[in-house]
Amino acid sequence: MSAIIGYARTSTIDQKAGLEAQQRDLTAAGCTKVFSEHLSSVDAKRPELARAVDYAREGDTFVVTKPDRLARSTKDLLGLLETLEEKGVRVRILSMDLDTTSPTGRLMVTVLGAVAAFERELMLERQREGIAKAKADGKYKGRKPTAALKADEAIRLVHVDGLTVTEAAKRLGIGRGSVYRALEGVPRPDLDGPSATL
Repeated sequence: MSAIIGYARTSTIDQKAGLEAQQRDLTAAGCTKVFSEHLSSVDAKRPELARAVDYAREGDTFVVTKPDRLARSTKDLLGLLETLEEKGVRVRILSMDLDTTSPTGRLMVTVLGAVAAFERELMLERQREGIAKAKADGKYKGRKPTAALKADEAIRLVHVDGLTVTEAAKRLGIGRGSVYRALEGVPRPDLDGPSATL
């Protein structure tokens, strides 16, 4: 027998009344099992949501009052909808009157996907424009080549202080290969002695 499963969530700054209102709306929508949690949407783990999704079986209906109670972003929402759809679970979002089994509901999910892709493209475009402007203004240098900046220090540690390549690399927090590159073509002052070997 199929079940109607509800999920309610309020953030840590919301009042308890907000959670109770969601639970009331979910019960009114016919939910016989309601999973609830009181935590921020930015929390990496939402244990009750994971339990609710795991509990859902083929033929069940998964209900939330609003999309932001279910997901952190459009991308997150689409991922959850896809997971539930793969399990054969119907999804209802009460505030949007969205039902994934109806043609309109499926259309809305498609539109949400397009919006998510559009948002991503806009973000990347703004990022590219910002980098181009910073470069034009001489304010963008890219990543600093940390190992290259420490080349002189690596040479001093090996040639002057007498550290081994491994010791110098560890001291500077760079790889042994970076130290070897820094030393290439730099004559050691004691090439005739036993310590000439790196």
